[in-house]
Amino acid sequence: MKNIRIMTVCGFGLGTSLILKMTLDDVLARHHHNVDTFCSDADTALGQQFDLVLTSVEMSEMFSEVDVPVVVIQNFLSVDEVEEKVLPTLQAIIGE
Repeated sequence: MKNIRIMTVCGFGLGTSLILKMTLDDVLARHHHNVDTFCSDADTALGQQFDLVLTSVEMSEMFSEVDVPVVVIQNFLSVDEVEEKVLPTLQAIIGE
């Protein structure tokens, strides 16, 4: 099985993307998904290898030409929102 990589993105790749990554990691652990997650900044994000992107509505526009799913998260601390939006997309990628 392919190793799935999920990237969280914010402007500088430090603050909010790290918070979102931590929320995502919590959701993935709860559902027993072994997925590689990492943070990126806006300048280097498009040069990364990834299967799914989580970001804000403002940052999502930069991924309009990318052929992978982009999930917009409003509240980076909301386990419920991340769970609701990410799990169906991840299951589609994995093929479950």
